Amino acid sequence: MPRSLKELLSQADALAARFETDEPRPGDGDRVTPLLALRLAALKRAEAERELSLAVGRARKADLSWKTIGEIVGTSGEAARQRYGRSESKPAARPGRARRASTGRQTPA
Repeated sequence: MPRSLKELLSQADALAARFETDEPRPGDGDRVTPLLALRLAALKRAEAERELSLAVGRARKADLSWKTIGEIVGTSGEAARQRYGRSESKPAARPGRARRASTGRQTPA
């Protein structure tokens, strides 16, 4: 463990040099744990969902119908509208909160 700033910088330089010269070897991918693989898959799914949501928004601005969008994403037009159409109208209500119709006051859901 480095004890001074000079030792810390020296160790950082050594690690950077090691990182820059490291080349993957056959079998390196086998060291991915199931937990890490799950986290990576979830990250990829989130990125894909974000990209799909942006593409749907652009498609709607280009006047594509919800039916067409639904067919492309593998669902019905109504399901696509329910999933991706929130940003078109008003913002969605905060989770766990509901409005009373008569008073407009928020009550726990």
